[in-house]
Amino acid sequence: MHAGRRDAFFRLALAAGSLASLPVLARAQAPGGAFPSRPIRLVSSGVAGGLTDSVARIAAERMTTSPGMRGQPVIVDNRPGAGGIISMMVVAKSTPDGYSIKIADIGSTSIIPALHRKPPYITLRDFDPVTLIGTTPLFLAVSASLGVSTFAELVALAKAKPGALSYGSSGVGSIHHLATETMKQQLGVDLVHVAYKGSSQSTPALLNGEIQVLFSTIAQVAGHVAAGRVRLVAVASPERSHQARAVPTLAELGYKELTFVPSVGALAPAGTPAPIVRTLADELRKALTHPDSLQRYERIGIDVVVSTPEAYASTLKADVVSYARAVKASGASVD
Repeated sequence: MHAGRRDAFFRLALAAGSLASLPVLARAQAPGGAFPSRPIRLVSSGVAGGLTDSVARIAAERMTTSPGMRGQPVIVDNRPGAGGIISMMVVAKSTPDGYSIKIADIGSTSIIPALHRKPPYITLRDFDPVTLIGTTPLFLAVSASLGVSTFAELVALAKAKPGALSYGSSGVGSIHHLATETMKQQLGVDLVHVAYKGSSQSTPALLNGEIQVLFSTIAQVAGHVAAGRVRLVAVASPERSHQARAVPTLAELGYKELTFVPSVGALAPAGTPAPIVRTLADELRKALTHPDSLQRYERIGIDVVVSTPEAYASTLKADVVSYARAVKASGASVD
């Protein structure tokens, strides 16, 4: 329906007292009138080209073209620093009117608060969940030069040579660090931790022999797997990934506790009106599930998984508990 005719219809419906029968999403209101009435920003903790930045940009481009955005652009605002804390606090302190939305990964939502004795924010207190955006399987990769082809062979080698193998992560408290430390405890093996500043450093380290083991997304190692320089021996997701069907899950190998699924979602400042949250959830759902978006997300290793605000809240509650347990077990702390 044309925007002018649609607005006229809404005015007639209101005059007739029948607005209550219209969908809640169509009635979302901001303090200044119909929502949105100005640009919306998606705040990312990553630098340009990083995972959360890419996730945000794909969503922003598609949302901007949606009739539901009433001609308002959706822009990406990168606020890197402090491991994601800066970007989270930017949104937490923003006016809860739907115009500032955080695109947050699992580190920001569930790990960072657990690393601090006095967390800078509490996710489910300071934010209103909008929707889960997607997940990315975490594969256990080993250097081909290590001479192992299966998870069992890796475990056998690690037990035979305690302290001889090193693993990489994207820093203390990163999901790669927590997943590997939990695995070490479950298996009773000794692997030496080498912390890097991100996958742009840890992946080359795996290739040149600085480390031998690395939890990684498929996007970071796919080319090296195809070239025979890296082997995938397991995946830490509940089910096998369509990205590499032949790779078994750690759960099916007998380690159900070793399930770590990096995720990305959208959060609004706490107190954002529920109709606006639902409008945002609906617009994100349409943007994320557009065929072009799905193809672009697949290329960067993201499996799109949209949800309702309520469902995402339940996911976050479970994640907060799970990763707090993992942080405690690892001994990681930034205090």
